[in-house]
Amino acid sequence: MCIGIPMQVIESRGDTALCEYRGQTTLIDMMLVGEQAAGTWLLVFLDAAREVITAEKARQIADALEAMRLAMQGETNFDHLFADLVDREPELPEFLRT
Repeated sequence: MCIGIPMQVIESRGDTALCEYRGQTTLIDMMLVGEQAAGTWLLVFLDAAREVITAEKARQIADALEAMRLAMQGETNFDHLFADLVDREPELPEFLRT
């Protein structure tokens, strides 16, 4: 299984970019998304950017990854990482609504 990581561009280098996630920098292949400005958020799989995303989407993904890390350590207190989902009724997708 491959998990996408939200990373922020620090420095564009043409077909690659120096990107950061949780204090670690990595050189990322930018061939699929093109050159991006510093500050842009990307969804990265196996050191290759696959999608340009918003800062809000990057935060949601980072929170979900943190919740997964905590769960793998046996923690159960991570509702705060899903504040947008807690206290909300699930919604059916549009195509299933009558």
